[in-house]
Amino acid sequence: MLEAIGLSPAESRLYATLVENPRSSAAELAPLCGVSPLLAARTLAAFARRGLASRLPGRRARYVAVAPDIAIRPLLTRQEEELHQVRTAIHELTTSFHLASRYATHPAEQVEVVTGTDNIISRAYALQDSAQTMFRNIDKPPYVMRDHGDNVERERRMLRSGIDYRSVYDLESLAVPGKLRLVQDSMARGEKARVVADAAAKMWIADDALALIPIRNGAYSIDAAFILHQSALLDALIALFEREWSRGFPLRAAPRPAAPAPASMPVTGEPDEPDEPDELTRDLLALLAGGLTDEAIARALGLGLRTVQRRIHAVMRDLNAITRFQAGLAARERGWI
Repeated sequence: MLEAIGLSPAESRLYATLVENPRSSAAELAPLCGVSPLLAARTLAAFARRGLASRLPGRRARYVAVAPDIAIRPLLTRQEEELHQVRTAIHELTTSFHLASRYATHPAEQVEVVTGTDNIISRAYALQDSAQTMFRNIDKPPYVMRDHGDNVERERRMLRSGIDYRSVYDLESLAVPGKLRLVQDSMARGEKARVVADAAAKMWIADDALALIPIRNGAYSIDAAFILHQSALLDALIALFEREWSRGFPLRAAPRPAAPAPASMPVTGEPDEPDEPDELTRDLLALLAGGLTDEAIARALGLGLRTVQRRIHAVMRDLNAITRFQAGLAARERGWI
């Protein structure tokens, strides 16, 4: 309990037990704390010297704890001062490191090569955790992470902390079943997302300080990854991300649950008007405007191919569009996507 302010686990137990059992001796406290009487006696004597306890008069040594708000506060203040000194030292060392790296780092040290799936995942998570203000990501299959749950929770923590989280999704990634809903949920929590056809490269970038690029060997496997430190190469990678971001089209966040209709406004059961498409139609239009095929849209939305084709035909008819491209333009003009 009190280890954070410099007490050992045994000391922490002894102090807490003494608070609950005032006027106790070492022999009485020892069995309650699971320590020897000798260790209890030495610790209580040390407490008296450090202002954590007071010894009562009498031949047999008995102790009472000093009030925690009086005894613990000086230790806490001292610990806070030490932590402040450590933070200051880290800041100064980091500044010196970056200055030295800028002028003295050998080009070969600006790029690391990480091999092995577990090592890549570990470095990718560490890179995410290092982000202080901004995280940029181009999402493109194949994926080295078999379970995306940890990454989703990590992203949510970053969004809650106020980090600017921007993602560019390759069209192929949105064809993964359930992926679209996952992305829309993240957008509802603060992620900014855009979609491009045939993204240039898969990458993660933390602030302007560090980046990770998986290296694909063959069509479906990722065997290694580059870790890029601050350099002209990292600057070029950041510029590449910004180019992909600028050419992408924005995705629509997951809709919020609609408020129930007032009792005075009965539900008529009438279908939505053409100028108010349902959520599924909006999702379909977003994927259609992005250039996904009917098959990819069906996979992304979890629908049958014929159902998707029927809906596309209906929405093109409602929009008076002859081509899919015209349908996408008309949907954007109406603010549907």
